[in-house]
Amino acid sequence: MTLRFWWLATLPMLLASMPLPAETPPPGLEAMLAYPFVNELVAAEKGDRIAWLTTVKGVRNVWIATAPGFAPRQVTRGTADDGQELTGLTFSPDGIRLAWVRGGDHDANWPAEGGVQPNPADALEQPKLTIWTALAAGGTPVKVAEGDHPKLSATGKLAYVKDGQVWTAPLDGGKVKPERLFYDAGKDADLAWSPNGAKLAFVSHRRDHNFVGVYDVAAKTVTWLTPSTGQDEDPVWSPDGRRVAFTRRPGAGGTPEPMLVDVPHPWSIRVADAATGEGREVWHSPRTLDGSFPEVPGGVGLAWAAGDKLSFRAELDGWAHLYAVAVGGGEPVLLTPGKFIVENVKPTADRHGLLYTANTGPDASDDDRRHIYRVDVDGGTPAMLTPGTGLEFLPVPVSSGLAYVAVTGQRPASVHVASAGGDRAIDGAAPYPAASLVVPQRVTFTAADGLTIHGQLFVTAGNEKKPAVIFVHGGPPRQMLLGWSYMDYYSNAYAVNQYLAAHGFVVLSVNYRLGIGYGRAFQHPAKGGPAGASEYQDVVAGAKYLQSLPGVDPARIGIWGGSYGGYLTGLALARNSDIFKAGVDLHGVHDWSRLLYEEAAPAKRYEQGDWPELVKTAFTSSPDADVATWKSPVLLIQGDDDRNVRFNQTIDLARRLDAAGVPYDELVLPNEIHGFLRYDSWLKADSATVRFLEAKLKP
Repeated sequence: MTLRFWWLATLPMLLASMPLPAETPPPGLEAMLAYPFVNELVAAEKGDRIAWLTTVKGVRNVWIATAPGFAPRQVTRGTADDGQELTGLTFSPDGIRLAWVRGGDHDANWPAEGGVQPNPADALEQPKLTIWTALAAGGTPVKVAEGDHPKLSATGKLAYVKDGQVWTAPLDGGKVKPERLFYDAGKDADLAWSPNGAKLAFVSHRRDHNFVGVYDVAAKTVTWLTPSTGQDEDPVWSPDGRRVAFTRRPGAGGTPEPMLVDVPHPWSIRVADAATGEGREVWHSPRTLDGSFPEVPGGVGLAWAAGDKLSFRAELDGWAHLYAVAVGGGEPVLLTPGKFIVENVKPTADRHGLLYTANTGPDASDDDRRHIYRVDVDGGTPAMLTPGTGLEFLPVPVSSGLAYVAVTGQRPASVHVASAGGDRAIDGAAPYPAASLVVPQRVTFTAADGLTIHGQLFVTAGNEKKPAVIFVHGGPPRQMLLGWSYMDYYSNAYAVNQYLAAHGFVVLSVNYRLGIGYGRAFQHPAKGGPAGASEYQDVVAGAKYLQSLPGVDPARIGIWGGSYGGYLTGLALARNSDIFKAGVDLHGVHDWSRLLYEEAAPAKRYEQGDWPELVKTAFTSSPDADVATWKSPVLLIQGDDDRNVRFNQTIDLARRLDAAGVPYDELVLPNEIHGFLRYDSWLKADSATVRFLEAKLKP
């Protein structure tokens, strides 16, 4: 072959090695991200109907199904990836009408200035937060009003929140204008209608304290329930509509609490007369760490049960469990003993039982799954309703049994109905390449201080040594599982991890300390986060575990994650570029001290507690503190309308990397929020993520 024509022979190889244009998704990624995600499964108190939200490639729709056949029917006709949330799905008690909210950012840590709603699709008119309703039997959905958190009463009256006040509006969206039900000096939330629809309970947030109030529709009066200096929340009605139960925590104030160590945060349950406001304490927690108010997703889950009992969730034995206590007082009864956590709690229709999900079962790997159980409020052995190697979430009672959302390690979310006649999926099988996914393996490894850490390993067959990637979740009160997640953010992450595994990577998802699923002590470790980043040793342990595997090239380890996972990604690259050769940091925290000053600075007074020491420790626990030893390349990704981690965190890190000469790439998504609202945004971010990791870690 002559020299002048050498390029003809090598052209195919050159083309194969050239990166595709950035706007073109990597082959197969679009199909991997086209999974259906199901959430907000709800059931009517009467009428035997269920409804849910389904999102596919950014297109969101409301669905409904009615007994006995539970044939699914689409309520809305969304066809566009418009970046507008659908949330707040709720039935009227009789099951005749359905309501929901369109727009907003309901996972935000703070509202945007002026209450401006997200506009990630660059609509020419500013999107509004709006309430919609539809008849369950069919018909065109109607936009009712601007507002949030709709609640429908037994009399057909709508209450909702707008600008921190409680409003009402006609359900037909007609010419009658919405009106405010009453004025309140606080910011109102947590609306709850009485069983007969005559009264409305609500929480009035007043910065350092909260009140629970009851609005009487006919009398047009507000009654405050045993107001105090405390923080009252979680109002629930007695079945007879005469009393309201709620939780109480101490109000903000007093001698500054230590911030560098965990201290008890006691709480109590109270019951008050809805007419007079007089009440009393039913139960109070012990003043211990385990007795603290549970900081787990879903909170206390207070509910009024049969036999004049209250059920609630607490961590009195170090695990998030269900308890029942008599309204008359006494010691609470533990209903769900064992080393597991309880989530998704729903009372049965007769209030004699509780449906819930838990990470327990006969298989040792069930601690990284979820299954559905039922337990009587009077006690007894809980009954496992959904055994197997799949995962089940969001149980709701129906007359024939229950409905829930099911996934597996390969199959994404679908709605199921279980009855004496069997268990079946009712929303059909959306086209998805489930068979091409690997089933993740449960693995454990040991951190430097001896703590056992869980992870999920994604690996395909082959004898060659592959590059490996650690995935670190956000939150951090989250738990990655042996299958698709019940959170949309982590369903996307699961799909990306599956794509990486299918394209030559070994992937390890690390459930580091601070996460849920393994007990309160695991979730509240010493020196975690800004108090010392003790969880970082779990990430290093995961990397060393990967390096020990015969199918992994120990010199090609990468890391990626978002939010708190972005923080840990930055920390890994800053502290251990010798281990982590590349990383993708999505909207991570890079300077804890700045975040603390912006969001958690103490009141200006003489007593400052350990605040100065915390700020110093927070900075040394941040990636910014170790940029001098940061050598590995990083991809920074963030939307500039982020309402959970301020965009200034990424700007700050980029300037420091510039000054240090550290190689980095950027992907900024204008007008996007923290958990990207558009499929197109996820596709861009995920495409950039896999391209970056492939370019830096594959030979």
